[in-house]
Amino acid sequence: MPKNSKAVKRELDDDVRESVKDLLSNEDTCDDSFKKSSLIVGGGRGDGEGKELSLNGDMDVEDEGSDAEDDAARPAWNSKLQYILAQVGYSVGLGNVWRFPYLCQKNGGGAYLVPYLILLIVIGIPLFFLELSVGQRIRRGSIGVWNYISPRLGGIGFASCVVCFFVALYYNVIIGWSLFYFSQSFQQPLPWHECPLVKNKTTMFVVPECEKSSATTYYWYREALNISDSISESGGLNWRMTICLLAAWSMVCLAMIKGIQSSGKVMYFSSLFPYVVLICFLVRALLLKGSVDGIRHMFTPKLEIMLEAKVWREAATQVFFALGLGFGGVIAFSSYNKRDNNCHFDAVLVSFINFFTSVLATLVVFAVLGFKANIMNAKCVALNTKKIVALLGNEVSHDLIPHHINFSATLSAEDYQQLTEILRGVTEKDYPRLGLDSCSIEEELNKAVQGTGLAFIAFTEAMTHFPASPFWSVMFFLMLVNLGMGSMFGTIEGIITPLVDTFKVRKEFLTVGVCLLAFFIGLLFVQRSGNYWVAMFDDYSATLPLLIVVILENVAVAWVYGTDKFFEDLKDMLGFTPFRFYYYMWKYVTPLLLILLLGSSVIQLGMTPPSYSAWLEDMASEKSLKYPPWGLAVCISLVVMAIMPVPVVFFLRYFNIIDENAGVVSTISYKKGCIIKESVRPEEDDDASLIHAKSPGSEAPSPMPGNSIYRKQSGGVPDWLECWTSNRKVGRSNPVLPLNKAVNPLFLGSH
Repeated sequence: MPKNSKAVKRELDDDVRESVKDLLSNEDTCDDSFKKSSLIVGGGRGDGEGKELSLNGDMDVEDEGSDAEDDAARPAWNSKLQYILAQVGYSVGLGNVWRFPYLCQKNGGGAYLVPYLILLIVIGIPLFFLELSVGQRIRRGSIGVWNYISPRLGGIGFASCVVCFFVALYYNVIIGWSLFYFSQSFQQPLPWHECPLVKNKTTMFVVPECEKSSATTYYWYREALNISDSISESGGLNWRMTICLLAAWSMVCLAMIKGIQSSGKVMYFSSLFPYVVLICFLVRALLLKGSVDGIRHMFTPKLEIMLEAKVWREAATQVFFALGLGFGGVIAFSSYNKRDNNCHFDAVLVSFINFFTSVLATLVVFAVLGFKANIMNAKCVALNTKKIVALLGNEVSHDLIPHHINFSATLSAEDYQQLTEILRGVTEKDYPRLGLDSCSIEEELNKAVQGTGLAFIAFTEAMTHFPASPFWSVMFFLMLVNLGMGSMFGTIEGIITPLVDTFKVRKEFLTVGVCLLAFFIGLLFVQRSGNYWVAMFDDYSATLPLLIVVILENVAVAWVYGTDKFFEDLKDMLGFTPFRFYYYMWKYVTPLLLILLLGSSVIQLGMTPPSYSAWLEDMASEKSLKYPPWGLAVCISLVVMAIMPVPVVFFLRYFNIIDENAGVVSTISYKKGCIIKESVRPEEDDDASLIHAKSPGSEAPSPMPGNSIYRKQSGGVPDWLECWTSNRKVGRSNPVLPLNKAVNPLFLGSH
């Protein structure tokens, strides 16, 4: 434009105003709010913050308007209660019921609660608070969150997705097993109540495999799983478990297909029902004979065990997995919160709910196991009494037996102990010939069981002795299904949310696709050898990868993003500065403890060659077998595949094979007279880096309201002048994109 052409400039200004009027007059009424606005389209940044160029070139951030629009565009929880129930349902899972009681009994009883509680405060709550905070602050899934912190660390989010997928594959198989037992519980007596009989030509006899083990053990391995003798023998599909797996994935898909709008409603039942069942079981178990023995055994502290390093390592591992750290589900759920939500309160509340749930489940488990131990001890005493009576008739005088011992009734534990001591003294040489079993309630309780052994063998056996046993069986397995579903919702959300945020695909289609893919891959776990594959994935697909992921998450926030800067973000969100305790935990203590935990886990794996527990039909017992060479390769592959996205993304972006701007926020300022497109790097202070002029053929999307468009009201400076000044300051030779009646005002410059 010639310097002395003021008339031409006025005409251009008039054309600009007229063209914008025409544009706005053709918009729907719902687009009135777009006048004098900036549009933020797509991108990986989820904070909704944009920057506007002022007349003097400074950046003016209008957080409040942006936050409000971002909150309105992203799906949100219907209520705070729904969100808390979702987090509780995700963190409280099967491990609280069948792993925590085992670890507590194994590692010193009540004394184990001390290291667990200490590590929950030092590791669990700070890391849980960290994940809640970054999800709520950045409002994206795990991929978008770590792209925001640093594009080179974007692989952390992909690694979380891979681990979530691996875990979902086998975790839903366990839900399928629970569905099978649930469906079989509507019978009186229960089908695992006693060993089945088979008939030959002349006689009826008990199935040898069942006779050598027990009715519940036989039902689990033979009737339910129809298990093969080793992982090398696939044995084909178990059709009943295949149907149950299909039902489990269908339930997950239907609950998740509408995102948190559908899964959130399911949480009211799936999160609360397990507590109803646990309380009912506790009340019922306390009324049974021997339940107090189990609880006394549980909480008798063994202080010498508490000082062992192994106890602290196992407590730290349990804290780590109990809260679901590193999976991405915590981040995904919190990303649907309002930005001013008090996530610190949520972190403390959910962590302690998780802890007290574990203690409640432990009380229930050992009350029931105490009852079972008394039943098994009574059977042992009765069997041995028969052998003793036979001995009394032949070799031992009845005069030696105290008169208060009545053989016509069941002997008490005290009478039985006194009788065996008398017999041992009288016939010391011949006593071993009797073949008496060791009958002790303490020994029965010391037979620690966990996992499927607790749920599908020990607990089912105890319930066969309950009055109205089918009712309690239905309640128990329905509780397991609900516990599993709550965890599955968070696990699938950890896959779906980051992928939807990153690739902008329809959530419904992606959810159905993920569930279908997982079902077909999951057929591996419903073969006759499927139980061995479940054990393999449980041992190797998550432990080491998740530890590495959480270490990198901690380092990314505390050292890459900066603890001081993160504290400022928290102050803006919460309205107060968090305790200084978290500063030192995030920056120094938790990274060090996590590295020590990772090192000890690697050492443990190195000292114990990979093996699995196989069920041998001929022996009717379990035996530890080493994995075949191809099995070892699969174990290693699971670990490598889960963690591989971290170095791959880092090197691709470090060597500029993938542009570091890929996946970050793309900001478009929509103003009268010009269109400004900014590529904003998360690691920069949100300064606009580029202002592109019109490029023929590059057309912007229409500024209609949508999930990826966030509006921000402009300031008071005339937009055409602000745009012109801004372009002059960055030195553009052709700074202003003129608009007139013949020009589409939404052309964008090409990259």
